[in-house]
Amino acid sequence: MTALTIEDVQDYPRPPALREVPHNVRIEFGGRTIVETDQAFQVLETHHAPTYYIPPHNIDAVLTKTSVRSYCEWKGVASYWDVQSGAAKATKAAWSYEEPTTRFEQIKGYVAFFAGLMGGCFVGKHRVIPQPGDFYGGWVTENLKGRIKGSPGTEFW
Repeated sequence: MTALTIEDVQDYPRPPALREVPHNVRIEFGGRTIVETDQAFQVLETHHAPTYYIPPHNIDAVLTKTSVRSYCEWKGVASYWDVQSGAAKATKAAWSYEEPTTRFEQIKGYVAFFAGLMGGCFVGKHRVIPQPGDFYGGWVTENLKGRIKGSPGTEFW
């Protein structure tokens, strides 16, 4: 198993940084693999678990755009997607930036998935734990240290 580098979420920058993921990323849903890629990006922001963005050509699932939108001061307006694989369907389980800010142009059209709504998400061979709370979509892996935002009481820092 390829080791993940130890990272402290307090050391991640604000405004956030974008970097290529040096590991294979896999997502399982509906009893099958719907993502297998070595072309993902991470967004790294202080006190957050990294968010993984997947190129659309590496997604083998039906994505249906919802009417839900949100705004990120760094990336712009996000669109949300329902995800379906066979009979399995997860509502508002993914999001993307169709017109991101210049700083995040590389993830235009890439899709991020809420790990807790998928069957399993993996970075290399390491299984992901969803970022705490029901708002953020970061992926927690065992290499992360520091206090990760999302749990009750962390909303405003």
